[in-house]
Amino acid sequence: MDLPALLLATGGHQIEAAETLIQAGRFIVILFAARALAELMVRFGLPAILGELVAGVLIGVSGLHLILAPELASALNGTAQGAIASLAHVEPIQVQEIYDHSFSNLQAVGKIGLFALLFLTGLESELEELMAVGVQAITVALTGVVLPFALGTFGLYALFGVPLLPAIFAGAAMTATSIGITASVLGELKFLRTRDGQTVIGAAVLDDILGIVILAVVVALAGGEGFSLAPVLKLVTAAAVFVAVALLLSRTAAPAFDWLLDRLRAPGEVVVAAFLVLSLACFTAQAFGLEAALGAFAGGLILSSSRHRHAIEEAVKPLVALFATVFFVLIGSGLNLAVLNPFDAANHEGLVMAAFLLAAAVVSKVAAGWSYLSKEPTNRLAVGLGMLPRGEVGLIFLGLGTQTGVLGPSLEAAILLMVMGTTFLAPVLLRLVLATPPQPVAHPVELTP
Repeated sequence: MDLPALLLATGGHQIEAAETLIQAGRFIVILFAARALAELMVRFGLPAILGELVAGVLIGVSGLHLILAPELASALNGTAQGAIASLAHVEPIQVQEIYDHSFSNLQAVGKIGLFALLFLTGLESELEELMAVGVQAITVALTGVVLPFALGTFGLYALFGVPLLPAIFAGAAMTATSIGITASVLGELKFLRTRDGQTVIGAAVLDDILGIVILAVVVALAGGEGFSLAPVLKLVTAAAVFVAVALLLSRTAAPAFDWLLDRLRAPGEVVVAAFLVLSLACFTAQAFGLEAALGAFAGGLILSSSRHRHAIEEAVKPLVALFATVFFVLIGSGLNLAVLNPFDAANHEGLVMAAFLLAAAVVSKVAAGWSYLSKEPTNRLAVGLGMLPRGEVGLIFLGLGTQTGVLGPSLEAAILLMVMGTTFLAPVLLRLVLATPPQPVAHPVELTP
């Protein structure tokens, strides 16, 4: 081998070493920071995802500059850059280039986490419980979607002059309800199995369905040429039909899935078969011009009636815990909180916008608790507060909005504060409202095991 070829081979090895150090180092930083902050949040009785989000802020563009998307045009942490350059025997400028070039790999991992999380959300949707509380849950859900969407969209458009499409995106983010956070708090307070508790859970299930349909429509509009009525109606119809077919398949295709799974013997059959359904649903949604995220949710809905549902949940949850952590950290890492600095006069409008979104998010969901008729004794404030946390679902909206480039820095930060604020407030306020044990209802809800 002549000298130039040897130098070329050596250089290639050095570049490969630098890339491996960067990719492994990113996972070390993300998982360590996310786990440390998640543990801290859990010890204060708060959701772990808030810790993952805060971890992203601390190690991202607003903090240590360790996790930076190339489009942020920010310099990598100098100490980290120098350490990798020294270990791989390359120039620091090459480290930045390799970091930017390979960042799409990390984003792909985060997208897997997003799809797995939405799949699990659909899988955990208790359609029988939604039917058990019937009209009350449907009324609460519709009010809990329409009211925050209208307040957020038209408030931003009319009061702050935000263009229509970003305003719609923010309004859509406000429709979300985190089933996981609400169910966890209500279960801890022995309120989950009451009629009011089941109304909240049933409404949250329907909220997710309606919210993700809205999300699919808005993301599709963001990728097109703007807002016009005909494409919107077409997309809404397509998304509604897609979800309806998924609900139908949950009764008809799930038995066929069970039959197939019962005959598989190779190790890992449950998680592989589940991810095959997830991938097919994402592919189908994208092929019909809808957002793949809607397909991931629909894939979970299809398998929600499977006899192997709990086995699928147990197989998928570790993957969600790993990959969705990357997704949430990436959201936090890209948020520039400098736009919320109150000492900068240019940020005042953004701060007012954030306060408006948070207030509208609280008022609209609490109002949903008073939106239904019932002859039974009801704790309407608890129902409304149960719909309050946006949690991981709100962050999914924010993450996809950021990826489309529709949201500006001020609106991104305002939505983030709305999501964090409602997610912090809901557990605290529910514990205050439900400090005394709930009274038994006259006709308890019979739930499917």
